[in-house]
Amino acid sequence: MSANIANLDSTSFKTTVASDAPVLVDFWAPWCGPCKAIAPVLEELATEMEGKVSIAKVNVDDNDAISAEFNVRAIPTLLLFKGGKVVEQIVGMTSKDALIEKINAHV
Repeated sequence: MSANIANLDSTSFKTTVASDAPVLVDFWAPWCGPCKAIAPVLEELATEMEGKVSIAKVNVDDNDAISAEFNVRAIPTLLLFKGGKVVEQIVGMTSKDALIEKINAHV
């Protein structure tokens, strides 16, 4: 995993997503095929859009309370936060261009 992508848990989640800058959070699990497929796209975004958006991950197996709080029922689910509020939700595999478009709408 990229050094630019934070792994969040119950102690770091709320502080991280409270940022005024956009934070894209990937809800994933190690056994999830589509989660593995989108991981390289998120790594590229973490590098290419550094300073515009922060990328973070939440392992749903280890953090079920966070997943339940945001009604994550399928993975991968990507939630884009700004100021602690969800401004976009993407469920399932999506393209890099679609993610860039959604992020840029909230920068």
